[in-house]
Amino acid sequence: MIADAADPAGIFAANRAVGRIALSVTEAGGLTRRTRVHEAGSLRVRFPGGPSPELEAVLLNTAGGVAGGDRFDLAVEAGPGARLLVTSTSAEKVYRSIGPASQVSVRLAVGPGGALAWLPQETILFDHARLERTIDIDLAAGASLIAAEALIFGRTAMGERVTAGALTDRWRLRRDGRLLFAETVQLGGAIADRLAEPAVLAGGHAVATVLIVPGDEAVVGAVRACAELRGEVGISAWNGFALARLCARDGAALRHDLIAVLTALRGRSLPRLWLN
Repeated sequence: MIADAADPAGIFAANRAVGRIALSVTEAGGLTRRTRVHEAGSLRVRFPGGPSPELEAVLLNTAGGVAGGDRFDLAVEAGPGARLLVTSTSAEKVYRSIGPASQVSVRLAVGPGGALAWLPQETILFDHARLERTIDIDLAAGASLIAAEALIFGRTAMGERVTAGALTDRWRLRRDGRLLFAETVQLGGAIADRLAEPAVLAGGHAVATVLIVPGDEAVVGAVRACAELRGEVGISAWNGFALARLCARDGAALRHDLIAVLTALRGRSLPRLWLN
């Protein structure tokens, strides 16, 4: 449908990107295989290898980034005993918006004895970006999870600085239907001033959250044993899960630390896309 030139709102809506991925995998004979792959709009998922004990899925956005008013929906399910790693081809960029926020919805589910590593590369926020993101995770008894999300406020190596914008980042984690972890982060207005506060990022420009289930003092010890970190890393474990926070002066330092932490947690190297 072609929008009427006299209808600016219609023109704006007609040019927004909408994407959806629904992926489910199952275990059979010690291998994890795809059972459903649905793609719509600008979102795609690719599989570098065939069925394996841990299947790797790679997300890509053919829209070339996320703009104001774009909507993306990702649903990923690992069935009983299945092992799935999800990453992305590159960092996702959220551009300046003079109108509505970009909306990203992530839903993750893991069946009994299944394992999911949700490891997309960083999300880069440009100046005056507006992003609303929800991450809902449902785990069955005996399921395991490592979920990492990194946010970079401007590419400092290119002289960029996020002076203002809006971010709402909502996380919910449930196990056997019981709410285990809930958090909503909101940043708005003069974001640079907020990031400069000592209790926020003390002038840093990059932050990451890592959820680990199950998580105990052994997990905490593995992360605290990481050497030669360039930023700050804190981790705690309670109620059967662990939560790690990373903050750094820029995206390069955060990426260095995140690779170290995730490698320690997984006990193996990250996908090649992370190491290029």
